[in-house]
Amino acid sequence: MEAETQTGLSKRTETEIRAVLAGRRHGFATPLLFAGPAVIASIAYMDPGNFATNIQAGARYNYQLLWVVVLANVIAMLFQGLSAKLGLVTGRNLAELCRTHLPRPLVYAMWAVSEVAAMATDLAEFLGGTIGLSLLCHLPLMPGMVITGLITLLMLMLGGRGFRPMELMIGLLVLVIAICYVAELFIAPVNWAEAATGSVLPRLPDSEALTIAVGIIGATVMPHALYLHSSLTQHRVTPRNDDERRMLLRFSNREVLVALSVAGLVNVAMVMTAAGAFHAGHREVGDIGTAYHTLSPLLGPAAAGVFLVSLMASGISSSTVGTMAGQAIMQGFAGFKIPVWVRRVVTMVPAFAVVAMGVNTTQALVISQVVLSFALPVPMVALVVFTRRRDIMGRFANTRLVNGTAICGAAAILVLNVVLLVQTLN
Repeated sequence: MEAETQTGLSKRTETEIRAVLAGRRHGFATPLLFAGPAVIASIAYMDPGNFATNIQAGARYNYQLLWVVVLANVIAMLFQGLSAKLGLVTGRNLAELCRTHLPRPLVYAMWAVSEVAAMATDLAEFLGGTIGLSLLCHLPLMPGMVITGLITLLMLMLGGRGFRPMELMIGLLVLVIAICYVAELFIAPVNWAEAATGSVLPRLPDSEALTIAVGIIGATVMPHALYLHSSLTQHRVTPRNDDERRMLLRFSNREVLVALSVAGLVNVAMVMTAAGAFHAGHREVGDIGTAYHTLSPLLGPAAAGVFLVSLMASGISSSTVGTMAGQAIMQGFAGFKIPVWVRRVVTMVPAFAVVAMGVNTTQALVISQVVLSFALPVPMVALVVFTRRRDIMGRFANTRLVNGTAICGAAAILVLNVVLLVQTLN
């Protein structure tokens, strides 16, 4: 009965979207029917890796690096919008188009790199959710990992019952994260005037600030989110003509703007909370565990508890989304997929190995981001190339302005990722 209800929810949403496309439905709540893909993709911008980087930025440099968060989010909006457009216009996802239009050896190489990136992403996200659960419930890491794995597996089961249940579940967790950081802003002593200045005035006080800034930008546009977004849009409602494609693109662009704005504001709030709580006397705070143990005596147990709830929601939701992205990558590049529970178990293995070997979890998060630096050029370059080709996109191919902006954004992020990689290895 439950499966039928949830499947019916997706079918009902599709029917109502068709009514909007046909001009039979209007109203204030209409955009909510089209909300979902960008909300799911936005989790990549609020994952535990962002927590660690933003904590460092606020604790060490107060509000001076907020402008980096804003810039990174603007670039992310552009590329997620391109990914959504690719899926809507072509009816195929980014990985499938790579398999169709690129030489076979290159496709296999891209698939291998993308799978490694998906596993590295899941390592950071799964560890983050486990750390939050373990600290909140006073559990050892290993039992916390088992519980986190079971929770994410249960969430993934929703994906087999239509697109809408998963969209609503991830949307709820995004709301939890956002509410937590709104609450933190009222608990932490924030200097709003300095925060406003830091959001628009570019400043890099020293070389260490450059390293953190590169980390913020380099971890913003995530490879798996670019693959996944194009897959999510292709499986909702298939447009029957260019007029419907144009309307779907309009709603999609609005959703990307709203969802990524919320994600950007959450990241800004993370930096502001860390600046207000730690900068005055605890600038050395640089990892999630230390932040939690320092927050409690500074701002009280409520602030520390809210921090852990947001971290746990972030880790569980982003780990779920990471597994979904891995499925889309495999199906697109190789033409087949494995049961979702098998992928969930396989992608948990590195995290269990890290904990079993006693490796520092924060260091593991850093290493995972370095791995992502290698993988990021693959989907970014492919996305720019495909969305500018008229033989693929038709009249929806990128304009010169969009092409130029995308190329500049990709070049900026790739250069900064190289800088991050070199500095991390050194």
